[in-house]
Amino acid sequence: MKKLKTTLLFICLAITAFAADEKVASPIVSSEPSLLGTSQSETLILILLLFVLVLLFVSITLLNAFKVMYREQINPTPYIIPKKEEVLDYDSWLKTKKTKPSIWNKLLGLKPIEEENDLIIEHAYDGIHELNNPVPGWFNFLFYGTILFGIGYLFYYYIGGYGLNQDQLYQAEVTKSIEDKAIYLKKSANAVDESNVKLDNSAPVIESGKSIFTGNCVVCHGPTGGGLIGPNLTDEFWLHGGSINNVFKTIKYGVPEKGMVSWEKTLSPKQISDVTNYILSLQGTKPAGAKASQGVKYEPANPKDQEVKEDVTKK
Repeated sequence: MKKLKTTLLFICLAITAFAADEKVASPIVSSEPSLLGTSQSETLILILLLFVLVLLFVSITLLNAFKVMYREQINPTPYIIPKKEEVLDYDSWLKTKKTKPSIWNKLLGLKPIEEENDLIIEHAYDGIHELNNPVPGWFNFLFYGTILFGIGYLFYYYIGGYGLNQDQLYQAEVTKSIEDKAIYLKKSANAVDESNVKLDNSAPVIESGKSIFTGNCVVCHGPTGGGLIGPNLTDEFWLHGGSINNVFKTIKYGVPEKGMVSWEKTLSPKQISDVTNYILSLQGTKPAGAKASQGVKYEPANPKDQEVKEDVTKK
């Protein structure tokens, strides 16, 4: 074997020396790149290296084969005569096989057909026997699992008080819905304008409008709305329409020609709506010292009086 290894080593060295001689003696070839992106000389070197690797693999394979052959010659494996086994019938052969129950059988609690006689209950009805099959494992798992879940649920929500029970959860949802409703109404109130403003005689709206009127409008219209510099707001006559839409628009945009400023940038849409409803609530109060009527009598039944006036220049 040592001689064989030495011979193979000399062969590899000879091939390497031959490759080196070929590299030195080879003529100068073109350095133009080939299809692989390398020059022709580099391509030849790669091919030679690949050939050397293949030759080395074949040499190692032959070496391993020679080792096996050499071992067999020195210490041959004795021939063992096969024993003739007794031929069994199917039932005897089946008994020799040790079968383990599958996961599916364990999960469903199924027993093999060979154990059916062990499961038969003694009593019978009309010759029909009943098998004492055990409860499936999955059913026991779910059953005892629900018991443990119920104990944990009882302790978490009712004994320990860590979570909200049904009544507490209902109250929390009602409280949240009230808060959400208030937020929605607050946002929607500021979305009102002269086209969608609605009449509202509720006490909170009237009180809010009265406070706004007292702080901003009494200088021109008087504390009772009877009019000072501005017109009387308590009678049925209006210069720019007496509907809630027209009154809202007059307050919002003002009448610069008559000295009434626009309140659009001072008051929010909700505040303009409140003061509009308060002004309309003053109708028919007939305060002392009120100014004479101005404009046209407002008639709610007249469709023209309900239209929003385009020209806001007189009041």
